Amino acid sequence: MDQSLIEQFNQWHEEDKHQYIVDTLLSIPENEWDYEAFSRIGRAYNNLGLYEEALQQFDKIAEEGQQDSLWHYRVGFALFHLRRFEDAVQALRSADELEAGDPNIEYLLTLSVQKAKKQQREELRIAAKRKHAIESHGSTADNIPFANISLDDFWEDSEYAKQSYLSDPPSVEMIHSIEDELGYKLPSSYITLMKQQNGGIPKNTCFPTEEATSWAEDHIAITGIMGIGREKSYSLCGELGSPFMIEEWGYPDIGIVICDCPSAGHDVVMLDYRACGRDGEPEVVHVDQENDYEITFLADNFEAFICGLVSEEEYDTSEEDKTEALYKVAHGKFSPLLEELCSQVSEVDQIEMKIRAICTKVVEEKGHFSFHADELSYLMYDVQFWLYTKSYPNTNREQYLKMYDQMIAFGGEFGQGGYAPGWITDWLERRMKEGQIIQENERLRFTEPFTKELMNTLLVI
Repeated sequence: MDQSLIEQFNQWHEEDKHQYIVDTLLSIPENEWDYEAFSRIGRAYNNLGLYEEALQQFDKIAEEGQQDSLWHYRVGFALFHLRRFEDAVQALRSADELEAGDPNIEYLLTLSVQKAKKQQREELRIAAKRKHAIESHGSTADNIPFANISLDDFWEDSEYAKQSYLSDPPSVEMIHSIEDELGYKLPSSYITLMKQQNGGIPKNTCFPTEEATSWAEDHIAITGIMGIGREKSYSLCGELGSPFMIEEWGYPDIGIVICDCPSAGHDVVMLDYRACGRDGEPEVVHVDQENDYEITFLADNFEAFICGLVSEEEYDTSEEDKTEALYKVAHGKFSPLLEELCSQVSEVDQIEMKIRAICTKVVEEKGHFSFHADELSYLMYDVQFWLYTKSYPNTNREQYLKMYDQMIAFGGEFGQGGYAPGWITDWLERRMKEGQIIQENERLRFTEPFTKELMNTLLVI
């Protein structure tokens, strides 16, 4: 490969412009590619999250790659993110043998070994549960749900819960209708709880775990429990219910999303029917989108899950989290893309400090660094859109939504570690409906009056 092209690819790689690498290589006939070209496009696909495509490219140079630690590492990286952990371990061990002591290889190898063991434990647990379900098929259980505990003080009374979760007590017809729509029989303990109160926010919102998740080292947290119905946003078949989370957010089709979590969609609690079948007694699991939809076992059944909930006060790290987030927004290094966009600004003095000031207010109000549908979040959506379309005026909707997460959402030190795409599309739809973003020949931009309004807002910050 030409040295100047290698240098260009290196620059694009550092700037997270991985699609540029792919597009450039695809413009060259494949019969003119060498080993380096296949390796580069495979790495770019990995960085774009296109792991199957990456493996296809690496497979074309498999014979030559056997003595290349980078080839084994990149193959292992793709396999890891495809949750093929045992295969990833094999590839990464080969990389480690060729390049002993490399910290990136050793880290991913250690993580792959841990994930492979967890995956094996999960498969064994499900197999045992299936065997038990087959052996006990036809037997009837006489247990009365929640017979040994009182549910009188279980729920938190709040207006938000009433607006977003709480539905009227479910009728027999409604229960059957929801079961038909979801394709699963609801657990008797869940139905019992919903007849007592049909959805809401419990007073105890944390559940202990033996393994770390993206939320915490030793527990997960829920925001609320979805009720049986369709009317409320957070009901089983509501606007943000189980079908939405599976179909739109990509959660695994293993059962029913039963609880949402404080991460705004990036993790959920589900009823898991893999071991028991659609009519059996499901387990309760945590599913972590941040870790490639990793599944963590929580409880044998819904009643055990409810009985195991504990107060968030047992895990209160809010002050430490807020302090850490405030330091991040004040001192964290901007992503390469955000740095580039800010460098092009002449209309507003010290735009970097303006961004940090707004994000500091976000953290002070919320206690953490995340954007949702509030006023400050919308201001930051506006700022990012203005910055990006100012430097890239030919941007269309698809391009902007694709590049959005490279500014702040996954911005490294100055980043949130995740985001809910629905918040961004909702903001975009609203701005277009209000006439503040217009589309000309598929290109998006703010109107001049709204741009002036945004500038005035930034000037007084």
